[in-house]
Amino acid sequence: MTSRNQPHRRRRQSAFTLLEIMVVVIILGVLAATIIPQFMGSTQEAKVSAAKAHVAVLETAVEQFYLHMDRYPTQDEGLSILEKAPINDAAKWRGPYIKQLRKDPWNRPYQYRRPGTHHPSSYDLWSQGADGVDGGEGDNADIGNWQ
Repeated sequence: MTSRNQPHRRRRQSAFTLLEIMVVVIILGVLAATIIPQFMGSTQEAKVSAAKAHVAVLETAVEQFYLHMDRYPTQDEGLSILEKAPINDAAKWRGPYIKQLRKDPWNRPYQYRRPGTHHPSSYDLWSQGADGVDGGEGDNADIGNWQ
C-alpha cells in the first residue's frame, strides 16, 4: 500500500548521453574502416572465380557442339550458336547447349575467337576481366580457356 505521506520516488530516466553515442559511432567507424576493405577484395576474387567457372561451362558447351556438329562454331556464329540452331545445319544440331548466354561478372559479353591465338587449331574463349580490354595484369587480367 502506498500512503500519501511517503515521498514520491523519482524514477531515474535512463538515456544515452551525446558522448556515449559519439563513442559508439567512432568505434563503428573504426571497425568499418578495417573490415570493409577486406570484403572489397573478396568481391573481386568472387568475380574472377565466377568468370573462370563460366568460361569452363562455355568451353564444355563448345566441345559438345563440336562432338555433334564435327566442327567448332565459326567466328561469325560466335557463342550464340550454342543457344539457337544454325539455319544450314539444323538437322545435326542437338542443342541448346546452354540455357542462356550470360555476360561476364563485369557485365560484358564473353569473347570467342576461331581460330584462337592461344589455341590455333581450335578456339579461344575468355572474359576481358575488370578493365574490359584484352590483356592486362592482376585484377585486369583476361580469364580464358588457355589458363
